[in-house]
Amino acid sequence: MNYVDAFIAAVPTANQARYREHAQITAAVFKAHGALSIVECWGDDVPEGKVTSFPLAVKREDDETVVFGWIAWASRSARDEGMQKAMADPRLQNVDMPFDGQRMFFGGFGVMLEV
Repeated sequence: MNYVDAFIAAVPTANQARYREHAQITAAVFKAHGALSIVECWGDDVPEGKVTSFPLAVKREDDETVVFGWIAWASRSARDEGMQKAMADPRLQNVDMPFDGQRMFFGGFGVMLEV
């Protein structure tokens, strides 16, 4: 793994099952287009901050849970190509997004250390 896309979102806690379905669909698409692995995490111990925190970053509401995940790719070029193909994949065109995508944030990172 040389490149990772990471993402954070706030998901209504009542939508956990719907989010899992969404994650399974999107994971299959990303794997089909070159992702090495996909990890999705449901917040369990995500404290509120006073200056910054995951809940503050996604403007988490009382009835929401923070989710964090990443997609591992072989390289930045593999990610760029795979992401373009995934976004054009018909399986993602009408996928149910059980959360507010406007409060999701994400970014790509070159792996600096892997132990």
